[in-house]
Amino acid sequence: MKKTYKIYVDCANCANKMETAAKNTAGVADAVVNFMTQKMTVDFEEGADDAAVMKAVLKNCKKVERDCEIEL
Repeated sequence: MKKTYKIYVDCANCANKMETAAKNTAGVADAVVNFMTQKMTVDFEEGADDAAVMKAVLKNCKKVERDCEIEL
């Protein structure tokens, strides 16, 4: 299942860090962050709880870019 989320990030480099952090989160099959549109598209693994996974994604993203936000 794929879902798209509104994000708030300051620069393209930070967006790349967020994408990498999201991809390395358990329950995420793939993730794409588009800095220009300020959106993150997440493809969840089969059977994953998307709400719980996104909380973990936000936590991991905050580790690499503390000022980022994801509208859950």
